[in-house]
Amino acid sequence: MGPSSLFVLGLAVTVVMVLSRALAGRLGVPETILLVLLGAAAGFLPGMPETHLPPQVVLFGFVPPLVYYAAFFTAPREARADAVPIITLAIGLTLVMTFAAAAAAHWVMPGLTWAVAIAFGAAVAPTDAVSATSILHRLNAPPRIVTIIEGESLINDGVALTAFGLAIEAFTTHYTSGHVFLRIAEVVGGGVAYGLVLGFALTRVRRRIRDPRSQLIVSLLTPYLAYVPAEHFGFSGVLATVTAGFYVGTRGQGMLQPATRVPGQLFWRTLVFLLESALFVLLGLQVRGIIRQVAGHTWSRVIFAVLVVAAVIVILRLLWALFVFPLARYLPGRHLDFDDMPWRERIVIGWSGMRGAISLAMVLSLPVSVHGVPLTGRGEVIFLAAAIVFVTLVGQATTLPAVLRRFGMGETDRARLEQMRTRRSIIETALARIDELAESGKVDDRTARTFRQLYEDRLERVRAALDDEPEEEGLTDAAMVRREIVRAQREKLRGLYRKGKIGTDTRRAVSRRLDAEDPDIRRGAG
Repeated sequence: MGPSSLFVLGLAVTVVMVLSRALAGRLGVPETILLVLLGAAAGFLPGMPETHLPPQVVLFGFVPPLVYYAAFFTAPREARADAVPIITLAIGLTLVMTFAAAAAAHWVMPGLTWAVAIAFGAAVAPTDAVSATSILHRLNAPPRIVTIIEGESLINDGVALTAFGLAIEAFTTHYTSGHVFLRIAEVVGGGVAYGLVLGFALTRVRRRIRDPRSQLIVSLLTPYLAYVPAEHFGFSGVLATVTAGFYVGTRGQGMLQPATRVPGQLFWRTLVFLLESALFVLLGLQVRGIIRQVAGHTWSRVIFAVLVVAAVIVILRLLWALFVFPLARYLPGRHLDFDDMPWRERIVIGWSGMRGAISLAMVLSLPVSVHGVPLTGRGEVIFLAAAIVFVTLVGQATTLPAVLRRFGMGETDRARLEQMRTRRSIIETALARIDELAESGKVDDRTARTFRQLYEDRLERVRAALDDEPEEEGLTDAAMVRREIVRAQREKLRGLYRKGKIGTDTRRAVSRRLDAEDPDIRRGAG
């Protein structure tokens, strides 16, 4: 692909991402659906180069930062309390789902080899917590459900990617049952051990780094330092990345200094958003080529295959949540009694099984050929996996709010807004008290700055959430007043700059502070 084609492709990806983000809020549909649809539409435009994403680009470009981000920002204390349901879903269900989806795909497409079918099953086995938890947070669902889904998504990515890697190896290697167990021990043990060693070393290095930019550079390099060497030595790069991310993330908030923490989190949220969005768009752009590869099948058979596999995935997860969860109480050892998890919560967990970016990354990384021979069934399983992702997003993400409200677990907008505004008031009170203690000399400046940073971060998150919501009657003037105050300050700043009373650096620094206060900018950034 030449420079001009790359430019056109990059421009198409950018335009689709911007349009999808703008339309998602207005249409009230998940953004990922629009990314795929608009990407597919762009792929049929005249002059659009046919897109073929190299598998190695997906494996080494997209996967490491995505799994590292999930591991780094996990909540270990909350996850530990619900370890049994998380492990039951993340390991038990993921492995069962891998083989169930593989068997379903092999049944509806008998031409698939078992190795390709298992690779497909591993690709569609892990869930994507982002779509589900964004809805659960918005409706203020029980925190335990959110914790279980987030914890499951962190672990099942590693389980599925390890199974996927072994299936890829089976394309070229003949395994006996004994070799399979030895290889699993090597892949899993080596990946976890290397991740721990790397995480331990990085914690020592990052404690000595004070420069915020250097901290961000090291944090960006970390997933690749974990993934690439582990894969080179035959270990699981995914497990190494997850282990390193979890270890570093649970050590003093990743050794990030207060000045680095907020921009660091913003940087990683933006990076992950761009990577996930780009994957969905690139999938859409490849639809034209994928359709050509399934042209040998009748559309009725293709649709039948999608429906069969989707039904297996959705029904198996619901049955697992409803009937296998309670059986975990009979496991040896001390763990949480499942009697306090009502069947309604288990249904919500079962219905929160949307597939997303990791599934796309895996299936797009299938090799094009093996020993110079085109891989049989690659186009079919890519199409099938993409359809499964799309069906679960449309069928489950759009109906999850109704399921929550039906079972009385989604609070009304008014109740949630009341809680958020109450949180805003008490955090503002805490900040005022910190200022009083600092002014009276009861605490030193360093301690005051540390606590002020903590509560300002919390206040900013609450304000960002409130800015996304419509104000009640009588409160619309507050947003208008803030907007007018910021506008007046901007005019004054421009005037001082035009008169030569301040320099460019001062203008930019003050302008950034005004950006943080501007309600319109905060709403757009969210």
